[in-house]
Amino acid sequence: MQSFTMNTEIQVANKSIETHMVNDIDANSYLESTLECEKINDIDVNLGHDGDESIIGKTTNEPYCKMYVCNKQGFKRLKANSSGVAKKQRRNLRTGCQAMLRISKGKDGIWFADMFNDTHNHELSVTPTKVMKHRSHGKLHRSLACKSLMLELGQSGLKPSQIKKAVNAMKTPQDLDVTSKQCVDILSEQRRQYKGKEFYELIKHFQDKALVDDNQYFVVDLFEDGSPRNIFWADGRSRDAYTKFGDVVVFDVTYMTNKFKIPFSPFVGVNHHGQTILFGGALLENEKEETFCWLFEHFLKCMFNKHPSAMITDQDKAIGNAIKKVFPNTRHRYCAWHIKKHELEHLRPLVAHYSDFKESYRRWVKSDTVEEFETEWEVMRGKYNLENCCWIINMYNQRKHWVKAYLKDVFFAGMTTSGRSESIHSFFDGFVNSKTMLNEFVVQYDKAVESRRAVEEDEDFKTMNSKPILSSVHPIEAKAGECYTKKIFDIFKKEWIEATQNLTHETLRKCTEEIKYRVGEVDIDKAHWRFVSYRFTNQVDVKCSCAKFETYGILCKHSLYVIKKRNVQTLPDHYILPRWTLDARFRLGSHSVGMHEINTEKEVSALTLWYVRANCNKAIEHAKDSPSKIKKFNNLVIKFLEDEIIQKNPNGPQNVPQDSCVGISQLDMMPHISIRDPIFLTNTKGRPKNANMIKSSLELAKKKRTCSHCKGLGHYATGCPSRKAEEALQEKQ
Repeated sequence: MQSFTMNTEIQVANKSIETHMVNDIDANSYLESTLECEKINDIDVNLGHDGDESIIGKTTNEPYCKMYVCNKQGFKRLKANSSGVAKKQRRNLRTGCQAMLRISKGKDGIWFADMFNDTHNHELSVTPTKVMKHRSHGKLHRSLACKSLMLELGQSGLKPSQIKKAVNAMKTPQDLDVTSKQCVDILSEQRRQYKGKEFYELIKHFQDKALVDDNQYFVVDLFEDGSPRNIFWADGRSRDAYTKFGDVVVFDVTYMTNKFKIPFSPFVGVNHHGQTILFGGALLENEKEETFCWLFEHFLKCMFNKHPSAMITDQDKAIGNAIKKVFPNTRHRYCAWHIKKHELEHLRPLVAHYSDFKESYRRWVKSDTVEEFETEWEVMRGKYNLENCCWIINMYNQRKHWVKAYLKDVFFAGMTTSGRSESIHSFFDGFVNSKTMLNEFVVQYDKAVESRRAVEEDEDFKTMNSKPILSSVHPIEAKAGECYTKKIFDIFKKEWIEATQNLTHETLRKCTEEIKYRVGEVDIDKAHWRFVSYRFTNQVDVKCSCAKFETYGILCKHSLYVIKKRNVQTLPDHYILPRWTLDARFRLGSHSVGMHEINTEKEVSALTLWYVRANCNKAIEHAKDSPSKIKKFNNLVIKFLEDEIIQKNPNGPQNVPQDSCVGISQLDMMPHISIRDPIFLTNTKGRPKNANMIKSSLELAKKKRTCSHCKGLGHYATGCPSRKAEEALQEKQ
C-alpha cells in the first residue's frame, strides 16, 4: 500500500492533468511518473495501511485502479490485550480526513484521474522543513540498502547511536537523517525472527565451524528441558596457542554479554609479543564450585590434559576449590587489583587509629623473603592488636595465593592481576553488548578473536622485517635483539640500559663455587639494593632476589650487570625463553615440543596426537596440487596400515582399500533432543552495564560493623559501651 500527503486542485479534461497548487509533495513530477503503467509499482510513500488501495483485474492480474488518501485518513484502531484493557500506544495521528485521489487505467492503457477531493479536516504542513518530517517522506531507513547496512553494522557490535552516525555520514543531503529509534526498530525486527531459536542457532554455528576446523572443541551442558546450562568452546588455533603459551592462564567470570545475563568467562593468556590472547570461552549458568569443576575438566580435556603452571583469578572461594580439585599442581594467584581494593575498605580503621600502620603494612606486604614476611607479621600482630581484624587474619591464612615472597618461584609472564581479562572485556565491548543474542555473540566472538589475531600477525611482520636499534655494541644486547620479538626486546633493552649506566655493586661473599653481590643504583639507599649470586658452573648461573627472570622470563638489570661484570660475551640460551621469541608464532603444522617431552613409556599423549595430525594435514596441503606427491603420500600411509594389519593379524587379509575414509563427527552422534532458549535469566554476579571490575564473593558478603574506638565487632563508636563508660567516668571526675 502506498500513500502520500498532498493538497492539490486538479482539473480533468481530455485525460490530462493540470496542477494548480501543491503542498507537502511535488505533485507534477509525481503524477507524471504515475501516468506510465510500467512505473506505477515503483511509487514508495508508505503512509499507513489505509493510504493506498489497488484494484487488481481478475483476468490480467494487474492493477487498473489506485486510490491515494491523506495520511490522516480514517481512525486508529485500539488494540486490546487478553483482559480487554486497551494497551498503551503511540499518539493518534489520524483525524478521519476525506481528502483523496483516485486514478484509473483506461482501455487504451493510459492512466487518468477520475475522482478527487481536496478538502482536508486538519491544518496542512506549509514549510518544506516540516513537510519532510512526515513519515511518508522518511524513506531512507526503509530502503533495502539502508536496512542491510544497519543490520551489518549491528552484527559488528555497534550500538544504535553509533549506527545512526555512520549511516547519516554516508547518506546524500536530500535524504532525511536516520534516528536511533529507527535503527532500534530495524534491529529488533531482524532479531525477532530468532526469538526462541537463539540456542539452536548457536549449536548450528559450531556445527558449521566444525566442517572447516577439524580441531575445534565444543561442549554444551543441557538441562532436562533442553535449555543450556553451560557452554565451552575453543577453536584449533586457540588450542595450538595453548601448547606454547599455556603456562599462565587468567580466568574471570565478570562479563555480561547477552540478554539472558549469562556471564562470559574467557580463558586468557599472553603471546610472544606480550599481547592478550584467548584460549577459549564459556557461558556459565552460575558461579558454583560444581560449575567451575565441569568447566575446568573440559578445558583440561580440550588442552590435551596439559595443566597450566599458574592461574590468576579473583578471590572467589568456589573458583579456588575447583582449581584444587582439577588443577592440583597449578599455582593459584589472587588478582592483585582486588587485593588492593579490599585493603582500602578493610584497613581504614587501623590506618585512622595508628599513624604508622600504613607504612608497616606496606613493608610487610613487600617483604623480599618468606622469613622477613613472617617476622614482620609477628611484630604487626602484637603491636596493632590484629586479632580483632578478621579480614587481615584471613588474608594471612591465604598468604601463599597473593604475597610476592611466596610466589617468587612461579612464572606469571609479567602478570599479577586479572587485568588481562579486563582488557579482553574492553576489547569485546566493541563487538557485543548486554542486548546481544546468544547466536550473535558466538559470531562476534569469532570476529573479535580474528581481529586480535590480525594484530598479532602485524607484530610478527614488524619483527621479521625490521632490525632493533641497539644502545651498545655488546654481543649480549645484539643476541637479545636477534632472538626476542620487538616488544619483548624493548623490555630487555630498558633493563640493559639500566645495567650498563646506572648500577653499581659491592661484594658480600666470595668462594670457589659462588660469589654474592649487592647491586643497586648509586643514589638509592642500600636497603633497597638487590642480592645477586653468581655460581661457577659449566654454564652461566645467576640469580637475583628480585626474581624477575623466574616470574617474567627476562633477566633483570641486576643480573645483567653481574653477567657483564663477569665478562660473559653472549646471552646464555637457557635465559632466552622460546615463548618470547619469533619461533613461537603461529604456523600451520609447526610444533615446538619434542616427542620425548610429552609421551610416557606406555602411552601416547593427546598432545602428541595433536602434533602428528597437524603434520599430516600440513603434508596434505603441500601435496594437494601435485598428483604425484599426493599419490606418494597416500602410498606411505597405505604401507603403514598394511604393516600394522600384518602385525595384528598375520594370517588375515592384508588388503587396504585405498579410497577408504574413516571419520565420524561427534556432533552427528549427539542424541536427538529438543533444544531451546533459557526461560529465566541467570542470577549471577556478572558484570553490570556500566562497571569495570566486579565484586567477588568475599566483597558481596555482608560487612560486619567495626568500632573505631575499641576495634570490636557489631557496633560503631557512637554506640560503643567502653566509650560510654569512659565518658561517664570523666564526667564524675
